Amino acid sequence: MPERGPAPPQTETELLERVRGIAGLRLSELAQALNFPPPGRATSAKGWAGELLERALGADAGNRPIPDFTNLGIELKTVPINVRGAPQESTYVCRAPSRVSPEMRWHNSLARHKLAHVLWLPVEAATETDIGRRRIGWGFLWRPNATQEALLQADWEELVELLATGRHEEINARLGLLMQLRPKARDASYRDVGADETGAPGAVSPRGFYLRARFTAEILAAGMTS
Repeated sequence: MPERGPAPPQTETELLERVRGIAGLRLSELAQALNFPPPGRATSAKGWAGELLERALGADAGNRPIPDFTNLGIELKTVPINVRGAPQESTYVCRAPSRVSPEMRWHNSLARHKLAHVLWLPVEAATETDIGRRRIGWGFLWRPNATQEALLQADWEELVELLATGRHEEINARLGLLMQLRPKARDASYRDVGADETGAPGAVSPRGFYLRARFTAEILAAGMTS
């Protein structure tokens, strides 16, 4: 049976001590220490690595739409990086709302809660490297500064307005300076209940908020030198 892993960290210091303790380890070494089974055919390698790291660090949110370390309000974002240390892909933030309520604002949005305080944890992701041999990088805590927060809010408001008014055909990968909307469903045929251009209920494709890779690269570069 897999080990349960440590209890949730009670302080930021305790969390960072755990992060330092696994830095440099291969995923297979950490998995062996926790008796964590390798990914099966039904589990993606990325999902397996994320679940392994959550267990090792004591994340307790599970699948609930709240930050991963619930008592600290800190979200864990594992970032696959290439041989140059750059993010391999955009970073998933959270599910976008299919129906936008009138009281929904940036300050009370799930996206803001997820990005208010983040533990960034780079992991090797070279495609030619077996997942178990990939090493865990040096994690660090991050909060958006005033400029980043303003830009994220502007992106969120622009994108949510399109969802609220049913202008789904106008949503594309070019929108959003730091954050974009992308499809988020295992099956491309899946539909959720959203709004059409008249505000009436209609079938829509589920979407998620993602941070652009170049923005994540800036965060990583600053975090590694601080």
